Amino acid sequence: MAVSVASEVVGERQGVPPFARWPVLAIAGAVGVLLLAVSGKFGYFGDELYFVASAKYHFAWGYADNPWLLPALAWLSDAVFPGSVVALRVLPMLLTAGGIVLAALIAREFGGGTRAQVTTAAAYALSFQLLASGHVLATSTVDPFCWVLVCWLVARWVRTRADRLLLLAGIVTAVAMQGKFLIAFLWLGLIAGAVIAGPRALLRRPALWAGGALTVLLTVPTLLWQARHGWPYLLMNTVVAEQNDRLLGGSVAMIPLAVLMSGLLVGAFLCCHGIFVLLRAPELREYRLFGWAAVLVALLLLVTASRYYYLAGLYAVLFAASAVRLERRRPARWWRWVPTWPVYALSVPLAIYLALPVRPATGFTGVQLVDFVGSGSYGWPRLADTVADSYRKLPPDDRAHTVVMGDSYWQASALAVYGPERGLPAAYGPERGYWYAGAPPDDTREVLYTGGDRELLDRFFGQVRQVNTVRLDIDASVANQGVPVWLCGAPRDPWPLLWDRMHRP
Repeated sequence: MAVSVASEVVGERQGVPPFARWPVLAIAGAVGVLLLAVSGKFGYFGDELYFVASAKYHFAWGYADNPWLLPALAWLSDAVFPGSVVALRVLPMLLTAGGIVLAALIAREFGGGTRAQVTTAAAYALSFQLLASGHVLATSTVDPFCWVLVCWLVARWVRTRADRLLLLAGIVTAVAMQGKFLIAFLWLGLIAGAVIAGPRALLRRPALWAGGALTVLLTVPTLLWQARHGWPYLLMNTVVAEQNDRLLGGSVAMIPLAVLMSGLLVGAFLCCHGIFVLLRAPELREYRLFGWAAVLVALLLLVTASRYYYLAGLYAVLFAASAVRLERRRPARWWRWVPTWPVYALSVPLAIYLALPVRPATGFTGVQLVDFVGSGSYGWPRLADTVADSYRKLPPDDRAHTVVMGDSYWQASALAVYGPERGLPAAYGPERGYWYAGAPPDDTREVLYTGGDRELLDRFFGQVRQVNTVRLDIDASVANQGVPVWLCGAPRDPWPLLWDRMHRP
């Protein structure tokens, strides 16, 4: 038995080039050090506050916009290292560094040697989207890592036919589904790709369907929560479509943005070339299902008006396919200069500058794609200070019947996380998952409402007046600059009915 197992391992090692261990690990390590160095910049991102608040004050098996995994991870970090932004961001750093290694291993499975593996790892490290998401704990950090891990396991199965790999892929999928349901799109693409281009034997493996059954079983608690609450997750498609239209140029811009954010010059070229290679190159014929999966997933996400970064989990496969081809054949003369070390070297400062919060707060540009994380991380304690100042000015009897509320789920989360140490009562919010945390008490007479506008609040309250404004210590347009604080009284309906009316997905 020991001899046969050893023979199998040796056979597997002979089937692929050696792993380019040191250069790949050096790239992953450099990215890890960089992410750790900037991890404490500006404070919690808005989504991170949401996960911390959800875990602390209303943990559940499901939420309107995501399952339970991210709040659980935030709770674990906060329990061990209370209030530490750096500790919260250690896991995203590790996942990003791990994604770099896995991307190189995919290139190795495709037959790529040292050059292809290093090219792939470096492209992954310089991807604007993947580097930026490595700075925060978010679904956009956990999900791409799980996609890359599943792609590596499936690619390895294509070569070895070791069914344990499919079972492991099922376990990874089950975990990913607890963070976001998007990985179902990847499997739809892979299965369709296997039907179209093979290997069709994938569909006949019991381990594949055992992994699927495990995924469904572990996702039951979240599905039950969704069913009990009317499937609010399905409403997120409308929210995403509206945000795409308002901020990112609509659905027509989704795929161009996904290509651009894969990395200017290097990443964008490798993505486009990788699709071509996976669909046409004879040396990657057995891995053609990944090319079809990329095309089909892109079309599915385009039809459902999804966000551009939902495609980030496919970058590694495309980078790897392109890198393997480039290792074997020189590219066309007109873009031969792109996958060269000078271009990679020039891409390093560009990626760092555009993807990470390395500039001071006074350097915010106001451009959505450039400053989104930095803008959404700056000034949350100041927002809570402003609301607390307004709350303390209320007469004691009024304070006993007053709650604080954030217009957005970010603002509600900030009041929940920073409010208690400033003497604020429990925070409420009408948006997304915060609405499901519960309505204010029936005897609530007044609300200190953060954000929003008077026209909106007049629908719900007979008395509305602005009592404060959030003023930051920088002259820049960021999420918390100039946010109004309103004192709202005379609710127009009893609270249970009013809370239903205020709900906003």
